[in-house]
Amino acid sequence: MKVLFMCTANSCRSILSEAMFNHLAPKGFEAISAGSFPKGQVLPRSLSTLQAAGISTEGLYSKGNDAFEGSPPDVVITVCDKAAGEACPVYFGPAIKAHWGLEDPSDIQADEAAVDAAFNATLDIIAIRCKAFFDLPFTQLNPTELKVELERIAQL
Repeated sequence: MKVLFMCTANSCRSILSEAMFNHLAPKGFEAISAGSFPKGQVLPRSLSTLQAAGISTEGLYSKGNDAFEGSPPDVVITVCDKAAGEACPVYFGPAIKAHWGLEDPSDIQADEAAVDAAFNATLDIIAIRCKAFFDLPFTQLNPTELKVELERIAQL
């Protein structure tokens, strides 16, 4: 199963999600990420947060929709933060779509310790959601039921 994590810039939340998902993924699962307006570079703090957690950063880069051209995802999860008034990207494919909103830790204006804490908290939320995703009984869920479960996971 291929999962696409989308946000606006593809430099922080979707990158963290892609890396954590692939770090935890059992065989047969793969994540990619993309942005509707890719920044063109991954935030260094995103990479250092992943490295500090022991998660590979190999192959991570800021990319647009061309990242999955020719290999469409089965599931698309947007991770932008509605509460901040950010417009979520839209993917017009047949994939099951869900929203796992995350506050952008790169928006935190504080000292280094507070920013590190925000990035680590975001990564922790992503880990909880990914683990819940992998615990789903995929063979027993139809697409509608899977969408309901994905929305439930968004509340974790």
